[in-house]
Amino acid sequence: MNHYDVIIVGGGAAGFFAAINVAEQNPKLKVAILERGKSGLQKVKISGGGRCNVTHAEFIPSELVRNYPRGEKELLGPFHQFMTGDTIQWFEDRGVALKIEDDGRMFPVTNSSQTIIDCFLKEAQKHKVDILYNHALKSVIHSGKDWLLETSQGEFSATKLMLATGSNPKIWKLLEQLGHTISQAVPSLFTFDIKDERIKDIPGVVALDVEVKVVGSNLWSEGPLLITHVGMSAPAILKLSAFGAIELAKRDYDFEIEVNFIKQSLDDCMEQLKTLKHDLAKKTVLKSSQFELPKRLWQKLVLASQMTTETRWADLTKFQVEQLASQLTKAVFHVTGKSTFKEEFVTAGGVSLKEVNFKTFESRLHENLYFAGEILNIDAITGGFNFQNAWSGAYISSLAMSISDEVD
Repeated sequence: MNHYDVIIVGGGAAGFFAAINVAEQNPKLKVAILERGKSGLQKVKISGGGRCNVTHAEFIPSELVRNYPRGEKELLGPFHQFMTGDTIQWFEDRGVALKIEDDGRMFPVTNSSQTIIDCFLKEAQKHKVDILYNHALKSVIHSGKDWLLETSQGEFSATKLMLATGSNPKIWKLLEQLGHTISQAVPSLFTFDIKDERIKDIPGVVALDVEVKVVGSNLWSEGPLLITHVGMSAPAILKLSAFGAIELAKRDYDFEIEVNFIKQSLDDCMEQLKTLKHDLAKKTVLKSSQFELPKRLWQKLVLASQMTTETRWADLTKFQVEQLASQLTKAVFHVTGKSTFKEEFVTAGGVSLKEVNFKTFESRLHENLYFAGEILNIDAITGGFNFQNAWSGAYISSLAMSISDEVD
Protein backbone atom coordinates (compact mmCIF):
# COMPACT_ATOMS: atom_id res chain seq x y z
CA MET A 1 0.00 0.00 0.00
CA ASN A 2 1.31 3.46 -0.96
CA HIS A 3 1.45 5.80 2.03
CA TYR A 4 1.43 9.58 1.81
CA ASP A 5 1.36 12.27 4.49
CA VAL A 6 -1.29 14.15 2.51
CA ILE A 7 -3.51 12.85 -0.28
CA ILE A 8 -5.72 15.22 -2.22
CA VAL A 9 -8.49 13.61 -4.25
CA GLY A 10 -9.37 15.73 -7.27
CA GLY A 11 -6.98 17.31 -9.75
CA GLY A 12 -8.90 20.50 -10.32
CA ALA A 13 -8.26 24.10 -9.28
CA ALA A 14 -8.73 23.53 -5.53
CA GLY A 15 -6.84 20.23 -5.51
CA PHE A 16 -3.74 21.53 -7.27
CA PHE A 17 -3.69 24.76 -5.27
CA ALA A 18 -3.91 22.87 -1.97
CA ALA A 19 -1.27 20.28 -2.92
CA ILE A 20 1.26 22.86 -4.13
CA ASN A 21 0.85 25.00 -1.02
CA VAL A 22 1.11 22.04 1.37
CA ALA A 23 4.31 20.83 -0.31
CA GLU A 24 5.78 24.33 -0.38
CA GLN A 25 4.99 25.04 3.28
CA ASN A 26 6.39 21.71 4.48
CA PRO A 27 8.85 20.10 2.02
CA LYS A 28 9.26 17.08 4.34
CA LEU A 29 5.74 15.90 3.60
CA LYS A 30 4.96 13.34 0.91
CA VAL A 31 2.01 14.75 -1.06
CA ALA A 32 -0.11 13.23 -3.84
CA ILE A 33 -3.03 14.25 -6.03
CA LEU A 34 -5.35 11.45 -7.16
CA GLU A 35 -7.30 12.42 -10.27
CA ARG A 36 -9.89 10.13 -11.90
CA GLY A 37 -9.39 11.58 -15.41
CA LYS A 38 -6.47 11.13 -17.77
CA SER A 39 -5.58 14.78 -17.18
CA GLY A 40 -6.44 17.41 -14.58
CA LEU A 41 -7.53 21.05 -14.43
CA GLN A 42 -10.27 20.59 -17.04
CA LYS A 43 -12.50 23.32 -15.62
CA VAL A 44 -9.55 25.69 -15.50
CA LYS A 45 -8.94 24.94 -19.17
CA ILE A 46 -12.43 25.88 -20.37
CA SER A 47 -13.20 28.66 -17.88
CA GLY A 48 -13.78 32.12 -19.31
CA GLY A 49 -13.91 30.81 -22.87
CA GLY A 50 -10.45 29.27 -22.55
CA ARG A 51 -8.93 32.37 -20.93
CA CYS A 52 -9.49 31.30 -17.27
CA ASN A 53 -11.37 33.84 -15.18
CA VAL A 54 -8.97 33.50 -12.20
CA THR A 55 -10.75 35.84 -9.76
CA HIS A 56 -12.67 39.11 -9.50
CA ALA A 57 -11.35 42.58 -8.62
CA GLU A 58 -13.35 42.93 -5.41
CA PHE A 59 -11.06 43.61 -2.46
CA ILE A 60 -13.50 44.03 0.44
CA PRO A 61 -14.47 40.69 2.07
CA SER A 62 -17.96 41.85 3.10
CA GLU A 63 -18.66 42.88 -0.51
CA LEU A 64 -17.06 39.78 -2.03
CA VAL A 65 -19.24 37.36 -0.03
CA ARG A 66 -22.40 38.91 -1.48
CA ASN A 67 -21.67 37.06 -4.73
CA TYR A 68 -22.24 33.67 -3.09
CA PRO A 69 -25.89 32.52 -2.89
CA ARG A 70 -24.68 29.64 -0.71
CA GLY A 71 -21.63 30.27 1.51
CA GLU A 72 -21.99 34.02 2.06
CA LYS A 73 -21.86 33.84 5.87
CA GLU A 74 -19.26 31.05 6.06
CA LEU A 75 -16.76 32.64 3.65
CA LEU A 76 -16.47 35.98 5.44
CA GLY A 77 -13.79 34.72 7.86
CA PRO A 78 -11.79 32.83 5.21
CA PHE A 79 -11.80 35.86 2.90
CA HIS A 80 -10.21 37.92 5.67
CA GLN A 81 -7.46 35.29 5.72
CA PHE A 82 -6.88 34.66 1.99
CA MET A 83 -8.51 37.01 -0.44
CA THR A 84 -8.42 38.37 -3.99
CA GLY A 85 -5.23 40.37 -3.39
CA ASP A 86 -3.52 37.25 -2.02
CA THR A 87 -4.54 35.30 -5.13
CA ILE A 88 -3.10 37.99 -7.41
CA GLN A 89 0.14 38.04 -5.37
CA TRP A 90 0.43 34.22 -5.40
CA PHE A 91 0.27 34.06 -9.18
CA GLU A 92 2.51 37.10 -9.72
CA ASP A 93 5.17 35.59 -7.41
CA ARG A 94 5.23 32.62 -9.78
CA GLY A 95 5.47 34.66 -12.96
CA VAL A 96 1.79 34.86 -13.89
CA ALA A 97 0.56 38.45 -14.21
CA LEU A 98 -3.20 39.06 -14.09
CA LYS A 99 -5.22 41.90 -15.63
CA ILE A 100 -8.56 43.46 -14.69
CA GLU A 101 -11.27 43.83 -17.35
CA ASP A 102 -13.96 46.53 -17.33
CA ASP A 103 -16.51 44.26 -15.60
CA GLY A 104 -14.06 43.36 -12.81
CA ARG A 105 -13.18 39.89 -14.05
CA MET A 106 -9.48 39.01 -13.87
CA PHE A 107 -7.58 36.94 -16.42
CA PRO A 108 -3.95 36.09 -17.08
CA VAL A 109 -2.34 38.79 -19.24
CA THR A 110 -1.69 36.06 -21.82
CA ASN A 111 -5.47 35.52 -22.24
CA SER A 112 -4.85 31.78 -22.06
CA SER A 113 -5.89 29.27 -19.41
CA GLN A 114 -2.83 27.22 -20.40
CA THR A 115 -0.73 29.81 -18.53
CA ILE A 116 -2.48 28.83 -15.27
CA ILE A 117 -2.24 25.11 -16.04
CA ASP A 118 1.48 25.37 -16.88
CA CYS A 119 2.08 27.30 -13.64
CA PHE A 120 0.38 24.59 -11.56
CA LEU A 121 2.17 21.72 -13.29
CA LYS A 122 5.53 23.45 -12.92
CA GLU A 123 4.93 24.23 -9.22
CA ALA A 124 3.73 20.68 -8.53
CA GLN A 125 6.87 19.26 -10.14
CA LYS A 126 9.13 21.77 -8.35
CA HIS A 127 7.69 20.80 -4.94
CA LYS A 128 7.67 17.05 -5.73
CA VAL A 129 3.90 16.54 -5.66
CA ASP A 130 2.96 13.15 -7.13
CA ILE A 131 0.14 13.53 -9.66
CA LEU A 132 -1.59 10.20 -10.29
CA TYR A 133 -4.10 10.24 -13.16
CA ASN A 134 -6.76 7.60 -13.93
CA HIS A 135 -7.24 6.98 -10.21
CA ALA A 136 -10.98 6.95 -9.47
CA LEU A 137 -11.80 6.76 -5.75
CA LYS A 138 -13.90 3.69 -4.92
CA SER A 139 -13.94 3.66 -1.12
CA VAL A 140 -12.59 5.59 1.84
CA ILE A 141 -12.25 4.35 5.44
CA HIS A 142 -10.94 6.07 8.56
CA SER A 143 -8.77 3.46 10.28
CA GLY A 144 -6.91 4.46 13.42
CA LYS A 145 -4.84 7.53 12.56
CA ASP A 146 -4.89 6.93 8.83
CA TRP A 147 -7.27 7.22 5.90
CA LEU A 148 -7.42 4.11 3.71
CA LEU A 149 -8.35 4.69 0.08
CA GLU A 150 -9.21 2.16 -2.58
CA THR A 151 -8.90 3.46 -6.14
CA SER A 152 -9.32 1.97 -9.61
CA GLN A 153 -5.49 1.60 -9.69
CA GLY A 154 -4.72 0.31 -6.21
CA GLU A 155 -4.80 1.14 -2.51
CA PHE A 156 -3.38 4.12 -0.65
CA SER A 157 -3.15 5.39 2.90
CA ALA A 158 -2.77 8.96 4.13
CA THR A 159 -2.42 10.77 7.44
CA LYS A 160 -4.41 13.70 6.09
CA LEU A 161 -6.99 13.60 3.34
CA MET A 162 -8.55 16.37 1.29
CA LEU A 163 -11.51 15.89 -1.03
CA ALA A 164 -11.61 18.50 -3.78
CA THR A 165 -13.69 16.59 -6.31
CA GLY A 166 -16.21 19.29 -7.23
CA SER A 167 -19.81 18.26 -7.86
CA ASN A 168 -19.27 14.52 -7.93
CA PRO A 169 -22.28 12.43 -6.81
CA LYS A 170 -20.14 9.30 -6.26
CA ILE A 171 -17.87 11.11 -3.80
CA TRP A 172 -20.87 12.67 -2.05
CA LYS A 173 -22.24 9.13 -1.61
CA LEU A 174 -18.97 8.03 0.02
CA LEU A 175 -19.18 11.02 2.35
CA GLU A 176 -22.76 10.12 3.30
CA GLN A 177 -21.43 6.71 4.33
CA LEU A 178 -18.98 8.58 6.60
CA GLY A 179 -21.92 10.39 8.21
CA HIS A 180 -21.78 13.69 6.34
CA THR A 181 -24.96 15.43 5.24
CA ILE A 182 -25.17 16.30 1.55
CA SER A 183 -27.48 19.04 0.30
CA GLN A 184 -29.11 17.87 -2.91
CA ALA A 185 -27.30 19.17 -5.98
CA VAL A 186 -29.27 21.32 -8.43
CA PRO A 187 -27.97 23.36 -11.37
CA SER A 188 -26.87 26.93 -10.79
CA LEU A 189 -25.67 29.49 -13.37
CA PHE A 190 -27.95 28.73 -16.30
CA THR A 191 -29.73 30.69 -19.01
CA PHE A 192 -33.51 30.81 -19.47
CA ASP A 193 -35.35 29.16 -22.36
CA ILE A 194 -38.16 31.48 -23.53
CA LYS A 195 -40.31 31.35 -26.65
CA ASP A 196 -41.88 34.78 -27.17
CA GLU A 197 -42.60 36.98 -30.19
CA ARG A 198 -41.08 39.96 -28.38
CA ILE A 199 -37.60 38.42 -28.43
CA LYS A 200 -37.92 36.26 -31.55
CA ASP A 201 -35.39 36.94 -34.33
CA ILE A 202 -33.30 39.45 -32.33
CA PRO A 203 -30.52 37.29 -30.80
CA GLY A 204 -27.48 39.28 -29.72
CA VAL A 205 -29.47 42.30 -28.58
CA VAL A 206 -28.34 43.56 -25.15
CA ALA A 207 -30.35 45.73 -22.73
CA LEU A 208 -27.59 47.24 -20.59
CA ASP A 209 -29.38 47.64 -17.25
CA VAL A 210 -32.61 45.84 -16.43
CA GLU A 211 -34.35 44.49 -13.35
CA VAL A 212 -35.71 40.93 -13.44
CA LYS A 213 -38.10 39.36 -10.90
CA VAL A 214 -39.43 35.83 -10.62
CA VAL A 215 -43.21 36.19 -10.41
CA GLY A 216 -44.61 34.90 -7.11
CA SER A 217 -41.31 35.01 -5.20
CA ASN A 218 -38.81 37.39 -3.59
CA LEU A 219 -36.17 36.55 -6.20
CA TRP A 220 -34.83 39.42 -8.26
CA SER A 221 -31.63 40.66 -9.87
CA GLU A 222 -30.36 43.48 -12.05
CA GLY A 223 -27.71 44.09 -14.69
CA PRO A 224 -27.23 43.52 -18.43
CA LEU A 225 -29.65 41.19 -20.23
CA LEU A 226 -28.79 39.38 -23.47
CA ILE A 227 -31.41 38.01 -25.85
CA THR A 228 -30.27 34.67 -27.28
CA HIS A 229 -31.48 32.18 -29.90
CA VAL A 230 -33.31 30.25 -27.18
CA GLY A 231 -34.24 32.94 -24.63
CA MET A 232 -32.31 35.19 -22.25
CA SER A 233 -28.84 35.25 -20.68
CA ALA A 234 -26.15 37.65 -19.32
CA PRO A 235 -25.56 38.72 -15.67
CA ALA A 236 -29.17 39.72 -14.85
CA ILE A 237 -30.34 36.19 -15.72
CA LEU A 238 -27.30 34.28 -14.45
CA LYS A 239 -27.45 35.99 -11.03
CA LEU A 240 -31.13 35.11 -10.80
CA SER A 241 -30.40 31.48 -11.71
CA ALA A 242 -27.71 31.27 -9.01
CA PHE A 243 -29.65 32.89 -6.17
CA GLY A 244 -32.82 31.09 -7.27
CA ALA A 245 -31.20 27.70 -7.97
CA ILE A 246 -33.21 25.75 -5.36
CA GLU A 247 -36.52 27.58 -5.87
CA LEU A 248 -36.37 27.30 -9.68
CA ALA A 249 -35.53 23.58 -9.46
CA LYS A 250 -38.64 23.13 -7.29
CA ARG A 251 -40.65 24.81 -10.06
CA ASP A 252 -39.13 22.37 -12.57
CA TYR A 253 -37.81 25.37 -14.55
CA ASP A 254 -41.32 26.43 -15.52
CA PHE A 255 -42.08 29.91 -14.20
CA GLU A 256 -42.68 33.53 -15.17
CA ILE A 257 -40.32 36.48 -14.95
CA GLU A 258 -41.16 40.19 -14.99
CA VAL A 259 -38.60 42.38 -16.75
CA ASN A 260 -38.26 46.11 -16.17
CA PHE A 261 -36.20 47.12 -19.21
CA ILE A 262 -35.73 50.76 -18.11
CA LYS A 263 -35.68 50.45 -14.28
CA GLN A 264 -38.43 53.04 -13.84
CA SER A 265 -41.84 52.82 -12.22
CA LEU A 266 -44.89 52.39 -14.45
CA ASP A 267 -46.16 55.86 -13.47
CA ASP A 268 -42.86 57.61 -14.22
CA CYS A 269 -42.67 55.85 -17.57
CA MET A 270 -46.26 56.93 -18.42
CA GLU A 271 -45.38 60.56 -17.68
CA GLN A 272 -42.35 60.43 -19.95
CA LEU A 273 -44.34 58.81 -22.75
CA LYS A 274 -46.95 61.55 -22.51
CA THR A 275 -44.19 64.16 -22.90
CA LEU A 276 -42.79 62.28 -25.89
CA LYS A 277 -46.28 62.10 -27.42
CA HIS A 278 -46.22 65.91 -27.46
CA ASP A 279 -42.55 66.45 -28.37
CA LEU A 280 -42.32 63.84 -31.14
CA ALA A 281 -45.91 64.23 -32.40
CA LYS A 282 -45.23 63.72 -36.13
CA LYS A 283 -42.72 60.90 -35.82
CA THR A 284 -43.61 57.21 -35.87
CA VAL A 285 -43.22 55.48 -32.52
CA LEU A 286 -41.52 52.46 -34.10
CA LYS A 287 -38.62 54.45 -35.56
CA SER A 288 -37.89 56.68 -32.57
CA SER A 289 -36.50 54.39 -29.88
CA GLN A 290 -36.28 55.85 -26.36
CA PHE A 291 -34.78 55.11 -22.92
CA GLU A 292 -31.46 54.10 -24.55
CA LEU A 293 -32.97 50.75 -25.56
CA PRO A 294 -31.58 48.90 -28.58
CA LYS A 295 -33.68 49.73 -31.66
CA ARG A 296 -34.68 46.14 -32.40
CA LEU A 297 -35.89 45.55 -28.85
CA TRP A 298 -37.76 48.88 -28.79
CA GLN A 299 -39.55 47.96 -32.03
CA LYS A 300 -40.59 44.56 -30.67
CA LEU A 301 -42.03 46.16 -27.51
CA VAL A 302 -43.83 48.85 -29.55
CA LEU A 303 -45.48 46.22 -31.79
CA ALA A 304 -46.48 44.27 -28.67
CA SER A 305 -48.29 47.39 -27.43
CA GLN A 306 -51.15 47.22 -29.98
CA MET A 307 -49.47 49.58 -32.48
CA THR A 308 -48.60 49.29 -36.17
CA THR A 309 -45.39 50.27 -37.95
CA GLU A 310 -47.10 53.55 -38.97
CA THR A 311 -48.49 54.66 -35.60
CA ARG A 312 -47.36 58.22 -34.83
CA TRP A 313 -46.73 59.60 -31.35
CA ALA A 314 -49.53 62.16 -31.77
CA ASP A 315 -52.05 59.39 -32.51
CA LEU A 316 -51.33 57.28 -29.42
CA THR A 317 -54.42 56.39 -27.41
CA LYS A 318 -54.36 56.28 -23.62
CA PHE A 319 -54.58 52.48 -23.88
CA GLN A 320 -51.51 52.29 -26.17
CA VAL A 321 -49.49 54.52 -23.84
CA GLU A 322 -50.40 52.25 -20.92
CA GLN A 323 -49.52 49.15 -22.95
CA LEU A 324 -46.12 50.51 -23.96
CA ALA A 325 -45.34 51.63 -20.39
CA SER A 326 -46.28 48.14 -19.21
CA GLN A 327 -44.04 46.47 -21.82
CA LEU A 328 -41.14 48.70 -20.81
CA THR A 329 -41.48 48.28 -17.04
CA LYS A 330 -43.48 45.10 -16.37
CA ALA A 331 -42.98 42.75 -19.34
CA VAL A 332 -43.88 39.20 -18.31
CA PHE A 333 -42.14 36.27 -20.03
CA HIS A 334 -42.83 32.56 -19.56
CA VAL A 335 -39.67 30.52 -18.91
CA THR A 336 -40.02 26.91 -20.07
CA GLY A 337 -36.59 25.50 -19.30
CA LYS A 338 -32.88 26.13 -18.80
CA SER A 339 -29.68 25.82 -20.78
CA THR A 340 -26.10 25.44 -19.52
CA PHE A 341 -24.19 28.71 -19.56
CA LYS A 342 -21.34 28.10 -22.04
CA GLU A 343 -19.29 25.20 -20.61
CA GLU A 344 -19.36 26.58 -17.08
CA PHE A 345 -21.64 24.07 -15.39
CA VAL A 346 -22.00 24.95 -11.72
CA THR A 347 -24.17 23.26 -9.12
CA ALA A 348 -25.70 24.32 -5.84
CA GLY A 349 -25.44 21.53 -3.30
CA GLY A 350 -22.77 19.49 -1.56
CA VAL A 351 -21.35 18.91 1.93
CA SER A 352 -23.43 20.68 4.58
CA LEU A 353 -21.62 23.83 5.71
CA LYS A 354 -22.57 23.17 9.34
CA GLU A 355 -20.25 20.15 9.27
CA VAL A 356 -17.13 22.12 8.27
CA ASN A 357 -14.79 24.23 10.42
CA PHE A 358 -14.14 27.28 8.22
CA LYS A 359 -11.01 28.25 10.16
CA THR A 360 -9.27 25.23 8.59
CA PHE A 361 -11.85 23.75 6.14
CA GLU A 362 -11.62 20.53 8.18
CA SER A 363 -14.57 18.21 8.71
CA ARG A 364 -16.25 18.65 12.10
CA LEU A 365 -17.06 14.92 12.01
CA HIS A 366 -13.67 13.45 11.14
CA GLU A 367 -10.21 14.60 12.14
CA ASN A 368 -7.75 15.16 9.27
CA LEU A 369 -10.44 15.22 6.58
CA TYR A 370 -10.55 18.48 4.60
CA PHE A 371 -12.62 19.98 1.80
CA ALA A 372 -12.18 22.75 -0.77
CA GLY A 373 -14.08 24.02 -3.80
CA GLU A 374 -17.45 22.94 -5.10
CA ILE A 375 -17.62 19.69 -3.13
CA LEU A 376 -19.01 21.99 -0.41
CA ASN A 377 -22.47 23.51 -0.62
CA ILE A 378 -20.95 26.77 -1.86
CA ASP A 379 -21.47 28.34 -5.25
CA ALA A 380 -21.24 31.78 -6.79
CA ILE A 381 -22.42 33.89 -9.65
CA THR A 382 -20.28 34.11 -12.78
CA GLY A 383 -17.20 36.34 -12.80
CA GLY A 384 -14.32 34.44 -11.16
CA PHE A 385 -16.00 34.02 -7.77
CA ASN A 386 -16.15 30.20 -7.84
CA PHE A 387 -12.39 30.09 -8.41
CA GLN A 388 -11.77 32.54 -5.54
CA ASN A 389 -13.69 30.19 -3.24
CA ALA A 390 -11.45 27.35 -4.45
CA TRP A 391 -8.21 29.31 -3.90
CA SER A 392 -9.22 30.54 -0.43
CA GLY A 393 -10.41 27.16 0.83
CA ALA A 394 -7.43 25.32 -0.64
CA TYR A 395 -4.90 27.76 0.78
CA ILE A 396 -6.39 27.88 4.29
CA SER A 397 -6.68 24.09 4.47
CA SER A 398 -3.09 23.75 3.20
CA LEU A 399 -1.89 25.64 6.28
CA ALA A 400 -3.57 23.06 8.51
CA MET A 401 -2.51 20.06 6.43
CA SER A 402 1.14 21.15 6.25
CA ILE A 403 1.53 20.97 10.04
CA SER A 404 3.22 17.63 10.68
CA ASP A 405 2.03 15.59 13.64
CA GLU A 406 5.48 14.11 14.04
CA VAL A 407 7.91 15.68 16.52
CA ASP A 408 11.21 16.50 14.79
